[in-house]
Amino acid sequence: MKISWIGAFALLLVGLVAHGCFMKSKDPARVLVFSRTLGFRHNSIPDGIKMIQAIGQRLNFVVDTTEDPAKFTEENLKRYSTVVFMSTTGNVLDAYQQADFERYIQAGGGFVGIHAATDTEYEWPWYNQLVGGQFASHPPGTPKAMLSIIRRGHPATDSLPDKWERTDEWYNFKNLNNQVNVLMTIDEKTYTGGTNGDFHPMSWYHDFDGGRAFYTAGGHTPESFREPLFVKHVTGGFLYALGERKPLDYSKARSQRVPEENRFTKVVLDSNLDEPTEMAILPDGRVIYVHRKGEVKLYNPATNQTKIINQIKVYTKHEDGLMGVAVDPGFAQNQSVYLYYSDPAKAVNQLSVFKFNGDSIDVASEKKVLAVDVQREECCHTGGSLAFDGQGNLFLSTGDNTNPFASEGYSPSDERPGRSAWDAQRSSSNTNDLRGKVLRIRPRPEGGYDIPAGNLFPVGTANTRPEIYVMGCRNPYRISVDKKTNYLYWGDVGPDAGEDSVHRGPRGHCEVNQAQTPGYYGWPLFVANNKAYRKFDFAARTSGEPHNPEIPVNSSPNNTGLKQLPPARSPLIWYPYAVSPEFPIVGKGGRNPMAGEVFYADRYRKSNIGFPEYYNGKLFIYEWMRGWIMTVTMDAQGKMISLDPFMPSQRFSNPMDMEFGPDGSMYLLEYGTNWFSRNEDARLVRIEYE
Repeated sequence: MKISWIGAFALLLVGLVAHGCFMKSKDPARVLVFSRTLGFRHNSIPDGIKMIQAIGQRLNFVVDTTEDPAKFTEENLKRYSTVVFMSTTGNVLDAYQQADFERYIQAGGGFVGIHAATDTEYEWPWYNQLVGGQFASHPPGTPKAMLSIIRRGHPATDSLPDKWERTDEWYNFKNLNNQVNVLMTIDEKTYTGGTNGDFHPMSWYHDFDGGRAFYTAGGHTPESFREPLFVKHVTGGFLYALGERKPLDYSKARSQRVPEENRFTKVVLDSNLDEPTEMAILPDGRVIYVHRKGEVKLYNPATNQTKIINQIKVYTKHEDGLMGVAVDPGFAQNQSVYLYYSDPAKAVNQLSVFKFNGDSIDVASEKKVLAVDVQREECCHTGGSLAFDGQGNLFLSTGDNTNPFASEGYSPSDERPGRSAWDAQRSSSNTNDLRGKVLRIRPRPEGGYDIPAGNLFPVGTANTRPEIYVMGCRNPYRISVDKKTNYLYWGDVGPDAGEDSVHRGPRGHCEVNQAQTPGYYGWPLFVANNKAYRKFDFAARTSGEPHNPEIPVNSSPNNTGLKQLPPARSPLIWYPYAVSPEFPIVGKGGRNPMAGEVFYADRYRKSNIGFPEYYNGKLFIYEWMRGWIMTVTMDAQGKMISLDPFMPSQRFSNPMDMEFGPDGSMYLLEYGTNWFSRNEDARLVRIEYE
């Protein structure tokens, strides 16, 4: 005897009443069904909506449907007990809508994801955790396969047989959240094209971030939504997501609403600059900003005027010049300013301390602190950023000082005689060399420096330099230090290869790094998340074994330090020229990341242009080539939670340095469009929030 799907649903409801799961409430709940596909439309949407409407009639909830992401506002979401993502693909919500949806779940909202809900928002880590996984692929067609129920005691499975054979489009998954409770799996031996192996989840649920989330991978075909057992399955998912119908409690929402972009204003303070490199802000709010060819300028916010205050003599071939500036934490007492520059007479990059008298640097007061020996016959990579931590230690970044142009964009590790300038093993991975590092010292007022406790190599360790805090850097051009945690952050400019090579190793990646403690970060033996280069004989053009990140060895004849290095560490973020599989939000194209500050609202006086509390504890990073600024939200252990765009409609003109002023507004140096020249769009700007 054939039973219509409506008749089957009526039988299901009788079973649910007997199960004790039927929801009794005078006032119906509301459910929002959201469908949005980019580029194509699922033909199952109308049938899916009809099924959910039928479920709502019998479980006492009202169904609203939308394909408009503008419905994801806090004011609108407060109306709903559960939100359904059905037939959603791609990036369907903007940053503001994402934040409001996060707050909705944190306030106790429910979520039901059907089928393509996992093919959605790959760039939003929080959502990926909520929905429980990401679509990776699926075999062609809709083959028949066998499902196994592995968890009972849940309304989504209690009405299903132990083995359930059905037809659908079977998803393979990546980045599965191991915190979910899996309800059913699929037997990959019963069809062709599965890639998850013996344990291939197809439906799950979990309490997440204050709310409740249910997901089923079924539901590709219109027939699915008229299939009695599938209707039972989804109905049980709604029973779980709806929960006890408690009112939403937004006092429990952890996420904050994203400030509207139109409340930020970019104010140009100076323009037509000639290769600006770094800036430092004095306690009274004046900004010192330096240029590669030696010019030093000062901006005074009290008068809104800029002027040239010094011209430092520097060597300017290749990328050398005046690279870094920092203000001493005790500036109010000692008036000390630090410059890092290329000595015009000898092959060293010099760190010196000067007195700042009135409104200029007293060049005659120079006291030399530290010199980094370099080679000047070949380009490239200077590093040169300065930053103090919260304990008075000064960090200095140095590049690998290596020519990259004879290595086809892979590891420059040329060990042939006379080719040391093409071998970054002699610098970045050399424990006895200051190049390709971030150094940490404590400057002395009279010049020179002491070594603070806790650097990578204790003082006196043979074949090492005690100044080294982190090593294995290529070109850590701009760094920052979180003065509360003393975590070090830097962007490292990666090599140029656009494709992986079986003979050489991985394609080029850039990195954003975090060092909570001293360590080795891999270059030139590794790149990205410890992707290993092969030992390569440049004379014979033959490849050896890949380097081992657990036990890295520097066997170059140009190495004057230890042969066995500390284990290589992975970066916080890494990405190639192409779209990044791990961090697609960063985009594609040219690349050159840099690290800005971690913003803490309590470090700045309240003002009518300072940044809001929303950004408290977030790291700002920026991209010189791609022109964006993003924020990194981290947990208490410093692990990244989310990566979000800042002022996404604004393309910045090669942002070069970033620092917050005493009033909590952001100062930004833009290098400008053209390299090695003066640019009208090379600017000092202030970003204000109103």
